[in-house]
Amino acid sequence: MPSIGISDIIDILLVASIMYGFFSLLRHTGAANLFWGILVLAVAGFVVGGIFHLEMTGALLNSVFSAGILGLIVIFQEELRGFIYRIGSKMNVTDLRRRFVQREEKQAERYVGQITIACNNMAKTSTGALIVLEGEVQLREYADTGEPLDAQVSARLIENIFFKNTPLHDGALILSKGRLQAAGCILPVSKDATIPQHYGLRHRAALGLAEKTDALCIIVSEETGRISVAQDATIREVGAQGLTGIITDFLTKK
Repeated sequence: MPSIGISDIIDILLVASIMYGFFSLLRHTGAANLFWGILVLAVAGFVVGGIFHLEMTGALLNSVFSAGILGLIVIFQEELRGFIYRIGSKMNVTDLRRRFVQREEKQAERYVGQITIACNNMAKTSTGALIVLEGEVQLREYADTGEPLDAQVSARLIENIFFKNTPLHDGALILSKGRLQAAGCILPVSKDATIPQHYGLRHRAALGLAEKTDALCIIVSEETGRISVAQDATIREVGAQGLTGIITDFLTKK
């Protein structure tokens, strides 16, 4: 008696899976009895031809089985077409890509919105803040100087971090990969002698990092409540509406 190997077991499981899939498809169409009839013919053909070696009877049963499969395809072609269409729809690469892009755009919109809301609220109350958005250059060495967070970007959380007299409000908040990575971080201070005198330590630290990396640094002045950004070794003041566009452009070009 021939031994059964792993390939034979895999073959049997695949056939069983295919047969079960056809049965699941056709049981809602009233063709379950026809399906079972064809299955019985297939088993009978295997037993008669393969085990008892009745070749003519086995060949006849196999022929009837083949004709039954063809009959299923002809009779239920509409159901089969719908079934194949549903498979194609679920595996549509363009549709999957569109959904992925929509999800990414939605997440980016929320990301930008939460940062903008926090900065605008802190500007109204003259709450000093320094927020850093990581670019292509990783900021791990600066993040390690602060308190690790790994939290979702939230306007309320950002405002709480920079609330006066809290332990982390003096340092920088670093955002990486769409999350709040660390707070209370120490940044390198710029030594540029041309920096206007009214810029404080937060502005100098933001410019210092912008001189060394491609990060986008957002500063809210504690003295004036004005919002500034430092990027590409330059620093400038921006309005509340302008901040949204700057962050969006920065994320788009990354």
